[in-house]
Amino acid sequence: MMRKKRRTSADTGREAPTAKAKRSRSTVRHPKEAAAEETSQSVFAVFLREAGVTLKQGGASNEIAVDQVVFQKRIQQQLQKSPRYPGVIQEFIAGLETHMEDPERFRNCLLPCVPHLSDGDACSVSTFQESLFRMLLGIEMLQTLVINTLLEKLPEFMLDGTGDGGLSIPRIIINQLKWLDRIVDSKELAAKLMELVSVAPVDVQRDIITSLPEILEDSQHNDVAGELNSLLQENTQLTVPILDALSSLSLSASLLTEVRGAVMSTLAAVKLEDLPVMVKFIFHSVSASDAYEVVHNIRKKLELEQCVLPPVLQASQSRMKSKGAAVSASTPAPCSSQDSVALVLDAIKSAVRFQKTISEAWLKAIESVDEADDHKVIDLLVLFILHSTNANQSRRGAERVLKLKVRTGLIQEALLQKTFRDYSQVMRGYFSSILALAQCLLRSPDPCVVPFGGHMYRHSFTVFDSYCQQEVVGSLVTHVCSGVGGEVDMALELLCGLVTEKPSEMAVYAVFVKGILDYMDNLTPQQIRRLFHLLSRLAFGRQQQGSHIQDDMHIVIRKQLSSTVPKYKRIGIIGAVMVIGSMGACRPKAKETQTESLPSETFRQVTGLLELVKSSSESSPEAAALYYDELANLILSSTLDPPVQEQIAQSVLSDFQNDFVVDVGPEITGSLPFPARVMYNLEEDESQACIAINLLPLLATDIQSKAEQQSQSKKADKRVSALCLSPFFRLLRLCEEKQHQGDLEEIDGLLGCPLILTDMDVVEKIESLSKTEREFLCSLLFHAINWFREVINAFCKQTEIEMKIKVLTRLQNITYLHTLLEKALAATPGFVPPIANFDGESVEGVSLSTIAPVNKAKKDGAGRKRKAPGKNSSESISQLEEVTEADETQQDQPEKEKEKDVRQGVSLGSYRQFFRELDVEVLSVLQCGLLSRTLLDSELQTKEREEVVLGPAELVFLLEDMLRKLEFSLTAGPAKRAPFLKGRSDKSVGFSHLQQRSSKDIASCCVQLLPALCSHLENSHNYFQTLLSENNGVVDGPATDAQEHQLMSSVYQLLLQVLNASFSWSGFRQPAQRSLLKKALGVLAGRLKEGGAELTQEQLVKHSFEYLLNLRSTMPNLSTALCLSQLLCTVSERGGNPAAYRQQIASLAKHFLSQNWVTANGEKERGNKFNEALHTLLSVYLEHVDDVLKAVEEIAEEGISELLKVSKDESSASWPTLSRQTVLVFYKVMMAELEKAVRKIPAGKINDSSEAQSEKLLTWNLAVRDFHILVNLVKVFDSRPVLNVCLKYGRLFLESFLKLGMPLLDFSFKRHKEDVQSLLKTCQLSTRQLHYMCGHSKIHQDTSLTNHVPALKKSLELFVYRVKAMLLLNNCQEAFWMGNLKNRNLQGEEILSQRSQGSEDDDDDEEEEEEEQEEHSLPQEQLEDEASDCGRRKQIHREEAMDQDDITDDSE
Repeated sequence: MMRKKRRTSADTGREAPTAKAKRSRSTVRHPKEAAAEETSQSVFAVFLREAGVTLKQGGASNEIAVDQVVFQKRIQQQLQKSPRYPGVIQEFIAGLETHMEDPERFRNCLLPCVPHLSDGDACSVSTFQESLFRMLLGIEMLQTLVINTLLEKLPEFMLDGTGDGGLSIPRIIINQLKWLDRIVDSKELAAKLMELVSVAPVDVQRDIITSLPEILEDSQHNDVAGELNSLLQENTQLTVPILDALSSLSLSASLLTEVRGAVMSTLAAVKLEDLPVMVKFIFHSVSASDAYEVVHNIRKKLELEQCVLPPVLQASQSRMKSKGAAVSASTPAPCSSQDSVALVLDAIKSAVRFQKTISEAWLKAIESVDEADDHKVIDLLVLFILHSTNANQSRRGAERVLKLKVRTGLIQEALLQKTFRDYSQVMRGYFSSILALAQCLLRSPDPCVVPFGGHMYRHSFTVFDSYCQQEVVGSLVTHVCSGVGGEVDMALELLCGLVTEKPSEMAVYAVFVKGILDYMDNLTPQQIRRLFHLLSRLAFGRQQQGSHIQDDMHIVIRKQLSSTVPKYKRIGIIGAVMVIGSMGACRPKAKETQTESLPSETFRQVTGLLELVKSSSESSPEAAALYYDELANLILSSTLDPPVQEQIAQSVLSDFQNDFVVDVGPEITGSLPFPARVMYNLEEDESQACIAINLLPLLATDIQSKAEQQSQSKKADKRVSALCLSPFFRLLRLCEEKQHQGDLEEIDGLLGCPLILTDMDVVEKIESLSKTEREFLCSLLFHAINWFREVINAFCKQTEIEMKIKVLTRLQNITYLHTLLEKALAATPGFVPPIANFDGESVEGVSLSTIAPVNKAKKDGAGRKRKAPGKNSSESISQLEEVTEADETQQDQPEKEKEKDVRQGVSLGSYRQFFRELDVEVLSVLQCGLLSRTLLDSELQTKEREEVVLGPAELVFLLEDMLRKLEFSLTAGPAKRAPFLKGRSDKSVGFSHLQQRSSKDIASCCVQLLPALCSHLENSHNYFQTLLSENNGVVDGPATDAQEHQLMSSVYQLLLQVLNASFSWSGFRQPAQRSLLKKALGVLAGRLKEGGAELTQEQLVKHSFEYLLNLRSTMPNLSTALCLSQLLCTVSERGGNPAAYRQQIASLAKHFLSQNWVTANGEKERGNKFNEALHTLLSVYLEHVDDVLKAVEEIAEEGISELLKVSKDESSASWPTLSRQTVLVFYKVMMAELEKAVRKIPAGKINDSSEAQSEKLLTWNLAVRDFHILVNLVKVFDSRPVLNVCLKYGRLFLESFLKLGMPLLDFSFKRHKEDVQSLLKTCQLSTRQLHYMCGHSKIHQDTSLTNHVPALKKSLELFVYRVKAMLLLNNCQEAFWMGNLKNRNLQGEEILSQRSQGSEDDDDDEEEEEEEQEEHSLPQEQLEDEASDCGRRKQIHREEAMDQDDITDDSE
């Protein structure tokens, strides 16, 4: 007791000054109150001490000698056993309040107690104990009072801030209430806390709100969430803590939706640093049902573009920050905008990783955007996130969506550039995904998406750090080494672009690029050219940052040049010329317009390398010719230093004159295979032709020296070869153009100068010549044609009338020589022409099979066709094939005369690689109209007037070349990998110059030529219109010239094909090329209506369509008609509404299909080409017609029935193109289009209305009816090809019916029982016939037919079970029963050999027929009874007994 009194007096004494200093709730104390306080203080202190807690003064922590559970139990027992209970509780709390009045004591009570250590004894309690308040809050009878006491005390410390030691008293008070085992009055506590929130400062508000989930019980969560939602809309400062709290509360779905809506509404106006928390909360509260809607709204409102400053402001801000760094060092800097964006993306990343519905919703939301302007930066960033997480297989989805968007032009390079520019710091974290997506796009077979992958690589290199740059270069090098054409080209183009834009950065990685030199075997010459251009720029560029690889380059080039293998020597020549171009490039001065002269040492190295290449290639004409071609390309594409340029030009001019040009003398001597003759002189005065190209003697010497070299050991002497004539002249011409700014006056004599050839009458008697002489003559013709082609390349851009006339004359010379060459080649089988394109893959030799004469191949092919049939295939040979062959044979007989006149021998199409490439500029000759000049005599009097015009043969020649160029350059095919164990065919042979020009350049060139092409098109139209009017509307009139008619038909068709290739360019889909497209459409529209400049694109498409549609009346043959139809389809797609033209295209196609097509000789068109064109045209008709099912029924019912009534050689009246020879074409297209049409019928749904079900049932009834008609045609046309088509498309039709039609029958059975019954009955007739065809295939053991049988039988079996399932669904399962079925042939006759066997899966169809009969035999009462529940019942029967042998037979 003495101890107690002493302690109390001491406490009281210490408390007195503190109480005066601190504001108290009671300022005046009476004696009675003081006595009461002392009593309560005594109760509080005594109870605590007896329970095991010692209260300390000053800065010392309170001590506890027992475990806190024991303490709580003792206090509770003391209170309950006290004689003053329950009043003692108030005394205890009063003592607590008195003790709390001292701030130090209050602080001690809030902090954890420490274990009490007795003298030398170890502590018997755990090392960590709760604070005194926490332990008292654990006692239920005290909890409410202690809570009230604490919350009443809290306002005293609201404005104090953080005290010494970083402790915030309000926060510690709130922490006392967290994680209590039980709350006695949770509702009251929630009310008091929310009351405090309404009056507290922001910092305390945040502490209280964030602690709410840890304080309150679940029962109060909804009420508190409602108040927090209201507070959220009033006070944006509390957004983050409120959302944190709401994320941890368990809320009802309706309240959650309400809160999320409120948050979503403030998303656009919230502070940037609060944005991540809001996004995280929204995704945290998403359910599967509303995921798409939420994601769609977030994507719409999340304007990341406004979160980031422009680069200029960012730079100025960073400078200001660096200046003020010292001043603001003590205050924490706010997070940057990129940090906030990164946190937002982390929230999205977390959501898509753990919630599949959100990742799917993001993909769907991005996919649903259908305007390029509506796409945002967030779309690309989310695709990168989805790819990086790969949660729920989202990587594949991200790749698919990105490819789709890039292909359709909705995500464009501008958006990608903006994303990289403004969010580089954020995107760095997704670099691996960006790299993987770039690789995926670059490897895509779709040429539309490959450039976008290139942009991703380029921006990654530009924006990211050195590690990323190294990875980008490494990845591009891997692409180059892959050997896949399109991938290699794009990767090399990117590397070249990076060297141009960032030479110093790329120089660091020159060693990586140099590694490609080890993989040059997989590269084409054009790719090798780019590779050496790239490396030489790095090693020998102006800054020479990559000079450390110069020695390696020299070593590689010298090694390749010294090789005796032509392939490696070719690589060495290409590489050396590229190095010469980089070393000898013109170097502009930095501050002046003049150029800086080349250092003498560099000039010496360049000239030395030129001499080295020249000496290395002298012994091989092929190598020398390649060197001349490469040097010519270098001079054309780059600007060399003037001294280097001059030295090359002087050397070339002197060498050309010495090697190839001779003076024309009285006679030409020497041992020549044919008598020499000067030919093709275009000079006005014969006496002026003082020089000639020494072709015949040169070729004779060349062949003789080649024979000597083969008989003796190889010499390294220089050889002048006719092979080098055309390449050398090209080099000479380009040197002259470069030196004289396009003026060729110095060498214009070569345009009209003659050639030393032989009399071409020798071609007529070529059969009498020896094989060597014939081959010599063919080589001579090839060299002459290639010389003329290079001459036209050189002078086609000259503007003088005289030069233009000579160019046109040279064109006529080429077309005439072509006819001679065709005859010569026909008489020289197995001849390998001299090489003309020296950078091809196979310059060493060409396989003879590729250049075999066409007529011989046809003969062999026909011979093979007419072999005696084998024993197993005798019955399967179709009557249709026999008829077709017979007709073709009959057609070939009368055409033999024509072939002799028009085009005897072989086609030169397969020899294209042996002709020199025509430049794109040559196509400008198409713009020439009628050219005329006046020839003067010696007294300057007019002697005669010469007129030259571009004839049909020259037009065909130019248009064929133009079409090949457009198909190569504009119609970009997918990048296909080389097939395994198959040789690589280089399709780029003959397009070396074209490859160096972009597709945009070629498209622009086409647009410039469009007026000329339209003029030629109108001339062709007028020609045939005049022909028809002269012949009274028939083509084969007496006034028709067969040869001219054929040439003009070819011109007409080629013009339409050229226009189609031009407008089909995929680049027109890009926004950057819209102006070019409008210009092109404006040319067509302008031919019909003036003033096209102010018209919209849609109006231009309309007028262009009308202009082309006017040509329909003069189509000379079906192939030309098809070209017109395809061109109209292409033009209609260039507008915004292609559907508006569907009816006109369908009507036009039907018009062409309903027309009799005859040749100029009056015979009906037929043959493989006619059938191919007919197939495509019929497909165009059925694709564009409004009702495919009705159109198929019309052809199948009217056309076929008419055909069956006429004789074998006649056609259907309503469809003249339908004959017994073309019935297979019609049948195949109709089956294919019918199957395609039923796949577009929407599947039936259970919630469809009765009208919708009726409409779908009607569509299926029509489809099944058409199918029945087509399948039954097999009974009439039972040839093997028709059976093959029927089996293939019959299975596909049945599968579509099972997938899309049967669900409709499931839901329509009760409402539309009659329609369902009719549909199944018609279907059953078709499937029975399919079964008969399966039996027919097995009997005849025709493997081409039996291959289709197992899959078809499986579908037939599935059909049976599917119908049974439908009856089961509609409670009619008792109507299903099984029976036996017999095998029959195509005509329905029973197959006797299998009479005793049950057929294997034999027909579900006959089962349905018997079921119908059984159904009608049921009593009427039973029918009515069953109809009340499920409508009229279907009875399906199926054969049950299946023979095991038959099963085995089917599987084989």
